[in-house]
Amino acid sequence: MALALFDLDRTLLGGDSDFLWGEFLTEIGAVNAKEYQKKNQVFFDDYAKGELDINQYLEFCLSPLANNSIKQLNKWHQQFMLEKIQPILLEKAKKVVDIHKKNGDRTLVITATNSFVTRPIAQAYGIEDLLATEPERVNGQFNGKVSGIPCFQIGKVHKLKQWCKENNETLDGAYFYSDSHNDLPLLELVDNPIVVHGDEKLLAIAQQKNWQCMDWT
Repeated sequence: MALALFDLDRTLLGGDSDFLWGEFLTEIGAVNAKEYQKKNQVFFDDYAKGELDINQYLEFCLSPLANNSIKQLNKWHQQFMLEKIQPILLEKAKKVVDIHKKNGDRTLVITATNSFVTRPIAQAYGIEDLLATEPERVNGQFNGKVSGIPCFQIGKVHKLKQWCKENNETLDGAYFYSDSHNDLPLLELVDNPIVVHGDEKLLAIAQQKNWQCMDWT
């Protein structure tokens, strides 16, 4: 038995939940559409290039959580799941998750996208364990800030090691599935790095290192 770690966006999903959540907010009129879409695209492009300022991005993307009640956000998220996420759930990804479970492995989603957006998506794959960027709450309400460190790049490694310590787990024999070169710190840490829908930079590194590559679309 081992840990089976899964990145979420463009790995388990045929798209990016963080980006799509921003698009959804503009479509329902929850944010200023023109301004928000422009910034959302810039941050998305920066991420792809490996140049994302995670703190600036989180200040941007967590502000709508702070500006709306939990009740309203949950209602929107149900609609978001139906309209944006259900169409990009990947059957092949679900089969890989199920194989790991059948083998007795513990499955875990580890993602830079915040836990409000991602927890229901992880659960749609039957995965209860989630490591994500955690939005801070005060009296039950999001305040637009991050609790702890962002679950991004080397931050994923730090959060995972802490989680393993708290859950009496080990990384011996662990698998990690990811699409992005931003996840290289964790891919290089585990015994079984697997590239899924890899970006150009990651595919080049995977070829050099002889890492397994997969396509679940």
